[in-house]
Amino acid sequence: MAKYIVQVVIENKPYINDPEGETIHRDLVVKGGYSSVQSVRSAKMLKMAVTDKSEKEAETTVKKLCEELRIFNPVVSNCTVQVSDKL
Repeated sequence: MAKYIVQVVIENKPYINDPEGETIHRDLVVKGGYSSVQSVRSAKMLKMAVTDKSEKEAETTVKKLCEELRIFNPVVSNCTVQVSDKL
């Protein structure tokens, strides 16, 4: 069995307001002189170390975990799972 780092990114769906991203854009980015940046969306990222038989199985395990344990709300959020590294 190999050990994999699996990344989970949880972000609001595009039609859902993102107050944190809007605040970062308005109060930091634009005021900091980066007026060419049109918008900012925030997200949450989790990194999990998973021991499994293959990269695909590690990814499947984490996807199942996210759905069964309700790590995210599928009504308002998208969840992306990706194996980023093998240890």
